[in-house]
Amino acid sequence: MSDYTRLMARDGHQFEAWLAPPKGPVRGAVLVLQEIFGVNAHIRAVADSFAAEGYLAIAPCLFDRVDRDLQLGYTPDDITRGRGTMLQLKQEQVTLDVAASLAVIKHAGRAAAIGYCWGGTQAWLAAVQQPIAAAVAYYGTGIAANLDVTLKAPVQCHFGTQDKSIPPEAVERIRAAQPAVDYHLYDADHGFSCDHRGSFDAASAALARTRTLAFLAEHLG
Repeated sequence: MSDYTRLMARDGHQFEAWLAPPKGPVRGAVLVLQEIFGVNAHIRAVADSFAAEGYLAIAPCLFDRVDRDLQLGYTPDDITRGRGTMLQLKQEQVTLDVAASLAVIKHAGRAAAIGYCWGGTQAWLAAVQQPIAAAVAYYGTGIAANLDVTLKAPVQCHFGTQDKSIPPEAVERIRAAQPAVDYHLYDADHGFSCDHRGSFDAASAALARTRTLAFLAEHLG
């Protein structure tokens, strides 16, 4: 049964993570990386959905260093608070928490990082910094600012062509800098995969999900 578990990073920081075990045979592990809204009901449901596919899934509460158990909605005030919380974190801290989360699930086999929005950028960085077998980034807002890197794992990216935070020219810069990545574009806005948001696009979300599961099957099993 899915529930919170407490983890400790190498610098001694203790934080919560939503751990979702599969009911049947384990196919591998999936690290779910949050949006700026915390490990809210949507992110927990995403982790549970990967567990239902046979993966041991974990969603670390990456904002616990600033505001413990922060769970936001999607109003303008929530967006402002989420961004403000994100800006108080140092990337080195996030990297430590991601590493600690992967250590908890590594016994399940090969692992993938899957992230959304800010978490999409973190999934991209995990493919640079962490011992993972694959990464999937949904509309990672900071990817375009992190192009001069060596990706050590296969990466799949999903972008919406109506996403003003990641305009077409930014996507083209990403593709030019990292042509080996598996790119997919959708006629959708930012956050199209989140069914709690007004920008949710069911058709695009379903197609992206199908592609994500195929990518996981290829690289994890």
